[in-house]
Amino acid sequence: WSTDMKKQYDAIVIGAGIIGACISFELAKAGRRVLCIDKNPSAGYGSTSNSCAIIRTHYSTLDGAALALSNYPYWENWAKYLETDDELGLIQYKEVGCIYTCFSQNDYGRKLIDIAEKLSIPYEIWTPEIMRQRVPIIDSGNYYPARRPDDPEFGQAAGEMRHVIFFPKAGFISDPQLATHNVQRAAEAHGAMFTFADRVATIDNSNGCVSGITTESGKTYQTQIVVNAAGPHSYMINELAGVTDGMAIKTRALRVEVAHIPSPTGFDFEADGIIGSDANIGGYYRPEVGNHILVGSEEPECDGLDWVDPDNYVTDISNQARVQAMRAAQRFPAMNIPNNVKGIVDLYDVTDDWIPIYDKSDLKGFYMAIGTSGNQFKNGPVVGKMMTALIDYVESGVDHDEKPLVFPLPNLQQYEQNLCFFSRRRELNRGSSFSVVG
Repeated sequence: WSTDMKKQYDAIVIGAGIIGACISFELAKAGRRVLCIDKNPSAGYGSTSNSCAIIRTHYSTLDGAALALSNYPYWENWAKYLETDDELGLIQYKEVGCIYTCFSQNDYGRKLIDIAEKLSIPYEIWTPEIMRQRVPIIDSGNYYPARRPDDPEFGQAAGEMRHVIFFPKAGFISDPQLATHNVQRAAEAHGAMFTFADRVATIDNSNGCVSGITTESGKTYQTQIVVNAAGPHSYMINELAGVTDGMAIKTRALRVEVAHIPSPTGFDFEADGIIGSDANIGGYYRPEVGNHILVGSEEPECDGLDWVDPDNYVTDISNQARVQAMRAAQRFPAMNIPNNVKGIVDLYDVTDDWIPIYDKSDLKGFYMAIGTSGNQFKNGPVVGKMMTALIDYVESGVDHDEKPLVFPLPNLQQYEQNLCFFSRRRELNRGSSFSVVG
């Protein structure tokens, strides 16, 4: 490019978390000149950095499960997906499997079993006896509904669960920030540019079309395509673009905590533990390096939700982390909960129905991949492909609102994803679990 054209791009992606990086990668592979911009100092530094990075195939909706299953082979074959080296090394995916707790209030997992059978997702039914054979420290008690420790009925099991569903195709990434850096390097290998520590100040437009962005440092970049992948700040970017009024589903930032608890004495949870999607206790857990257990919340009713300003929220761990650890100790009674529970505090970018928005907007050239924090890390590779296809589709002149893109999901035989499922104009999806396994 000539000197006076160096700030012109075919597409600008706002946000260099796992979603923004994957979109930048796919746009660059498709031959577009791409700039990915982030207010943080490096890729994956925002909410992605504290993701539990759980990769799973079970989901509360058919479309959600299909998308997750479509992504799975990319995590299994990460180097093949990237086709690029990283001087920091490539992440390793660790498959440990995941249990989904079943009880009368979720119809004993019947919905997930139906979805698994439709998509040929492997699963096993574990009775309490099998649970104890596979994970000797586990307690098979039925503790629903989730309670806080000051509830007099806390820790009192109503008998045993009849069974749990075990999904063997599940695991995690222990370093989500490195995973994002891997994708950055892959995107750069195809010509994408990344710029950090600069915040978007305006979304520029001309005659109802995107014309570029201007940053707080005063830099202006020209483009006709902007993709909002700004995570918990996504609603602020939408406000800058003036597209909020055209959305039936919106996003906001939710403050969440994850406790880091040592493994029970005499049991190597890092080597022999599993992931738990455990609505029966109102939480989830997974093994962590250093023989620890990460314990998060599935947002049970007794807790309430802490909606915050993403630029001004309490980052110190609170008693909530201990509450989550105590709930997990119902499932693992030998758990060693320290006096000073350690953990992390970060944000989810949450839509009204906890299902992301992958869509265009009412401003020509402005696209959204938002509402993703906490539940979409695993879907980054295919989201990048899907958003690239959506941009091509809309930019070719098709009205996506009237005739939504139908996207053939990779790695699945003849499964087509109608993107109306992720529309900004959709009705609230009551089939959602309204929670995540973060």
